[in-house]
Amino acid sequence: MTPVLSPNTQAILLLTAPLIAGRGTASSDLLSPGEYKRLARHLREIQRQPSDLISSGAAEILRACQPVIDESRLQRLLGRGFLLSQVVEHWQARAIWVVSRADAEYPRRLKARLREDSPAVLYGCGDMSLLESGGLAVVGSRHVDESLINYTMAVGRLAAQAGRALVSGGAKGIDQAAMRGALEAGGKVCGVLADSLEKTTMNREHRNLLLDGQLVLVSPYDPNAGFNVGHAMQRNKLIYALADTSLVVSADFNKGGTWAGAVEQLDKLKFVPVFVRPTSDSSVGLEGLRKKGARLWPNPQDVDSFEAVFNVVMPTQAAATQVGFALFSNDGPSPTDSKPTASLDVISDVQLAVATSEELPPVKPECVAPMEEAKGSPQPESTPAEMLFAAVRPVIQQLLNAPMKDVEVAAALDISNAQAKAWLQRLVDEGLIEKQKNPLGYIAKQSNLFG
Repeated sequence: MTPVLSPNTQAILLLTAPLIAGRGTASSDLLSPGEYKRLARHLREIQRQPSDLISSGAAEILRACQPVIDESRLQRLLGRGFLLSQVVEHWQARAIWVVSRADAEYPRRLKARLREDSPAVLYGCGDMSLLESGGLAVVGSRHVDESLINYTMAVGRLAAQAGRALVSGGAKGIDQAAMRGALEAGGKVCGVLADSLEKTTMNREHRNLLLDGQLVLVSPYDPNAGFNVGHAMQRNKLIYALADTSLVVSADFNKGGTWAGAVEQLDKLKFVPVFVRPTSDSSVGLEGLRKKGARLWPNPQDVDSFEAVFNVVMPTQAAATQVGFALFSNDGPSPTDSKPTASLDVISDVQLAVATSEELPPVKPECVAPMEEAKGSPQPESTPAEMLFAAVRPVIQQLLNAPMKDVEVAAALDISNAQAKAWLQRLVDEGLIEKQKNPLGYIAKQSNLFG
């Protein structure tokens, strides 16, 4: 089912999307990702959201945005309503859905990890819920020999047998081999495309897989966008952000999208562990990644050994959970802020649903109960560990209004799986949440929510 286009998403599309149905020319006025980020921040500061730009009182808000984006430029972009209606009809006829960061359906993993750098709009086809599955990201070169294709397909098959989703980029070579191996074994696959989403979704080979919920294809770029090197580079971070761990099967040294994406993950983003394929032959690219901190893939041969790979924790992840609560805001605690981290107010349902989205205005403090007053919650102790858990306890309770797996909680909070499991088990022991089998996951006990 194609989600209904929300007013916020309509406004964001008008501002940032080329709105090309088939052949056409994109508007040169489109806001770049950086420009839209600045506008979104400004809207948040003035307690507004994108949909207000197309409301009856838009004129005053557009004037208020003049310091960030020229008012006349915004008016031209927002005046493309007829073109938007045409292209939406075109997408819906092809079962292509669109969500924006302002929508609750937007993948939590992207919001939690990329924050305001997550794509303003995502286009996709297939079961959107697969984007919350996590799993193994597999990336590699386009031009590889048959032995590497067979190796990669075997990795995909093992992921399917283990019940783990596979995330890749849909490009020729390694990406497609991994996806094909998983799909042929009945597994679930998330393909993050840099171009040609519409053409790919209309492929007869993919159509049934998309309709049956086995495959989801998603792209931050217009469904008719052609190949662009910059787009291919930028989408790499989305592949890692949607996964729990990753494997680089092949890479050229110091060049190409696979190398750039893996280096960015190792040196900067550090969302998930990066493994590289072990090889008896000299591979300068893979050896280069090893020197940067990539781990050696253990070549698991069965489900148990494959699952063990997912227990590897990033060294920086455990430490990250001790540094305030920057994961719930754009900037994190101020060095001059004397207020203890443990006295932060509980995050509201809306704020948590959109993770770190800057589109929705902040919820007024009086709408939520301060942590100190939450009934049924033990009072924080004096140790830093107890203060930290006292702050995170009500946040997890609110998060678990609906059942979630431990990996989903880890992604939503931007923490390691091990840390999420530890906190969840403690809440189970306290009787505040319970672990259920159908549907599988943790859920808060309603009687304990907010008193």
